[in-house]
Amino acid sequence: MADVVAEFVEQWRAERPDLDLAAMATIGRLGRVMAFGTRIIEDTLAAYELRLADFDVLASLRRLGPPYEATPTRLSRTLMLSPAGMTSRLDRLETAGYLERRIDPDNRRSLIVALTDDGFARIDAAVTAHVATEEKLLSSLTATQRRHLDEALMVLLSSIETH
Repeated sequence: MADVVAEFVEQWRAERPDLDLAAMATIGRLGRVMAFGTRIIEDTLAAYELRLADFDVLASLRRLGPPYEATPTRLSRTLMLSPAGMTSRLDRLETAGYLERRIDPDNRRSLIVALTDDGFARIDAAVTAHVATEEKLLSSLTATQRRHLDEALMVLLSSIETH
């Protein structure tokens, strides 16, 4: 089964027959899957007036369970963001009414970020649609193919994360 990545690899193979291009093909396909998948997911989230970056913050709070709160530092570490990047997301979500920031009663030098009722409702609706979109994205694979892909990606991710 040929795809655009195979075409690119063949062009490189003609120019650089000395290289083993199997890794280029795999990484190229992963990149294209992410690029196209991200666009489709962003379209889904737009219906909930959320950007993917906003979804990530709200989802991080929601999956923590009650009381659906965390420090900005914990959120930035979870999402691999700089403090400045986290602050801009929190500002946008607080302005939208989806979260609130308050002083941590246990450490007055720290803040707590918590989902509001509107934020809880928004992320619950968005995550339901998000999961349905992800199911559609993977629908061309059999259950066995999905399991094998997931297992291979876990090994790959573990290897890359330790780099």
